[in-house]
Amino acid sequence: MNELTGKTALVTGGTSGIGLAVARRFAAEGAHVIVTGRAQDKLDAVKAELGESVTTVAADVSSLDALDALFAVVAERGEGLDVVFANAGGGEFAALEEVSWKHFADTFEANVGGTVFTVQKALPFLSAGSSVILTSSNIDVKGSPSFSVYAASKAAIRSFTRSWAAELVDRGIRVNAIAPGPIATPGLSGLAGAPEQEQALLDGLAAGVPMKRLGSPDEIAEAVLYLASSRSSYVTGSELYVDGGASQV
Repeated sequence: MNELTGKTALVTGGTSGIGLAVARRFAAEGAHVIVTGRAQDKLDAVKAELGESVTTVAADVSSLDALDALFAVVAERGEGLDVVFANAGGGEFAALEEVSWKHFADTFEANVGGTVFTVQKALPFLSAGSSVILTSSNIDVKGSPSFSVYAASKAAIRSFTRSWAAELVDRGIRVNAIAPGPIATPGLSGLAGAPEQEQALLDGLAAGVPMKRLGSPDEIAEAVLYLASSRSSYVTGSELYVDGGASQV
């Protein structure tokens, strides 16, 4: 349908999982996609797959210097930004008595700080009609043992969505969040810690979903495309749960 023809989109954390699925979907819809990630070999693979549809930039969103370098590339292209998908981040299990300052700081620097400063530095490149989409999680409204720091970081994302939507509405910029449930990604599998525990983790997560399965990155990409496109032109400040009903049923 080419819903994003002529548009420029930024996808952070776009070399695997949800970010990669969104980059592919945006490119298929006609956008030029600027994809960030920390691993150059993965960025090279994205470039090889998507070709001239993408510009790849090595960037760790928790580093202000890296973000400055990223937005220097945006400025050099001279096309501005129509869509920002602030997706980079992650988390690890840690029970309350096991939480260290490093665990806390790493999680909040990537998930919260990285989101704040990605969007802040994108603002000069956004014009009326632009869409900003933040990656939250359905865990922002749920309690989950040993995942409290990650959950708190995603609750912050939900709060930013509301506040920034109110702050930017007069500029014609929409801000929304996507809240996935358990999605079959390398990041989710990696939470198991050991390969022999992986299937048990995934089966347990799927069992807790009313639809009794994990979601796919492509399913999240379809929802992100909706928030990025003109089809959601009257939607701002919202959080779209794509979690098989886990947070609602």
